[in-house]
Amino acid sequence: QEWKNTFATWDPQDFCNISKIILPTDTYWSPPIFILERVNGQNSNLDYMVVMHNGSFNSTQPFQVTLTCSLMIVKFPFDTQTCNLSIASFLYPAVTDLVMKTRRTPAEMMKNSQSYFLTDGEWKFTNLSIIEYIEELDDGEFSVVTYVISMERRPTLYVLNLILPTCALYLLDMAVLFGPSSLEEKINFQIAIILGSSMLAVILNNILPTSSNKPPIIGTH
Repeated sequence: QEWKNTFATWDPQDFCNISKIILPTDTYWSPPIFILERVNGQNSNLDYMVVMHNGSFNSTQPFQVTLTCSLMIVKFPFDTQTCNLSIASFLYPAVTDLVMKTRRTPAEMMKNSQSYFLTDGEWKFTNLSIIEYIEELDDGEFSVVTYVISMERRPTLYVLNLILPTCALYLLDMAVLFGPSSLEEKINFQIAIILGSSMLAVILNNILPTSSNKPPIIGTH
């Protein structure tokens, strides 16, 4: 966060060329912000801010949060999810008191975010866009900045562990059904196919979120 306070300025030459100082956050006013989609989180202990001689304040507080996000898993495991991270301050109206702006462009934020995304896990960070708008709430207008985050699922693990075994079971089912085997052997093999499909259905049910409105295509066929 960066903001300016015209009442907190000084001439460095009058104070031993000191151009900046570090103070606790509660020493001066700082903009109170909220993450609208936040469920829970853990705040950091870095409760300090940097004050420049020209009245510029800089506060950096890293923290970890859990957000709510609507998922669309129809194309699982080849799906792309989009989640919003909205930052707002509903204590100061945007018209008269507080207007939030992003300092960096979406391209710069995208590059910076990719440098912090170090894990090579299930999701691939694909895009980041920024929306600045005014939210009307209880006869007031408040400034909101929304970061739209796009994540693409890496499907390799699901293809190897789920899709290929399912296709293999159905191919074997067709081969036995139209093969020269006896009726008793076909029935026994069909029971084994049903048991294998049931196990794959249980695995699919355990790895998919239950909050989606539509089931994945692989689960409906």
